[in-house]
Amino acid sequence: MDFLTIIQVLDSTIRLATPLLLACLAGLFSERAGIFDIGLEGKMLAAAFFSAAFAATTGSAWLGLFAGVCASMMLSGLHGLASITFRGNQLISGVAINFLASGMTVLIAQSWFRQGGRTPSLTGDARFTSIELPFADTLQDVPFLGPIYSELLSGHSVLVYLAFLAVPASYWLLYSTRFGLRLRAVGENPAAVDTAGISVIGMRFAAVAICGILCGIAGAYLSTSLQAGFVKEMTAGRGFIALAALIFAKWRPWYAMMSCLLFGFLQAVSLRYQNIQIGDFTIPVQLMDALPYILTVVILAGFVGKAIPPRAGGEPYVKER
Repeated sequence: MDFLTIIQVLDSTIRLATPLLLACLAGLFSERAGIFDIGLEGKMLAAAFFSAAFAATTGSAWLGLFAGVCASMMLSGLHGLASITFRGNQLISGVAINFLASGMTVLIAQSWFRQGGRTPSLTGDARFTSIELPFADTLQDVPFLGPIYSELLSGHSVLVYLAFLAVPASYWLLYSTRFGLRLRAVGENPAAVDTAGISVIGMRFAAVAICGILCGIAGAYLSTSLQAGFVKEMTAGRGFIALAALIFAKWRPWYAMMSCLLFGFLQAVSLRYQNIQIGDFTIPVQLMDALPYILTVVILAGFVGKAIPPRAGGEPYVKER
């Protein structure tokens, strides 16, 4: 494998890791506040559809992004209403959101566009285009550093850069602000937070709202940047992979980025190398495609260290009288 091939694989890794990273950070905020959310998949799917639908209708990728974020936040509000206000089971609420999004997107897509549950292909301003960093063309021929800058770091859409900038921003918000301290405390000991005069319900709804925004951006990226339109079940389990990455990262932003890059790398390898020959044995293409999901199962089965979630996670808070 030559150096340029490595750069191309890593470039694909960044593109494929972006929706996972956004969804992983979304789950991080929600679960740090004590709200387990397995509905990341459904929110991403709904955002992907409405982003593509509005982008195709208006011709603007930014309006599509806004529509996708709004759709995701509506589902987040529904999850918050069920699990925070009415103290329902958070896992069941998340499953219901996944089922709702799965059926709703296809039904509305068929009603609006009559193309078998998909949206029209996006072109021009309806898609987020690549951004060339300064001096990318000039430095392209520089040995070693040139391809890294011009091929690996440059040429991504604005949502990719936004996703990776969200990592230090999330770390700063969680660990260097009063809001972050309160949010983490709500996930560990909500009674103590309530005693201090801070609204547990308000903090949890704020976390759920942030989760909805990040899932909306992740879904919009799938349909308006990574691909050129919406197709049925296009999230392909990315929401569940993001949850596995979150557990692998032990609910920390920088570790979340590294774990998402690992999953993205496995996806990039499976897409590029379909038939790997090892001696007389050929690795089946199905096994290569299944690599990210196999790693998900391994992580969730507890083979990669012990991950301890926030102590109040999944438990509705009932204020003492």
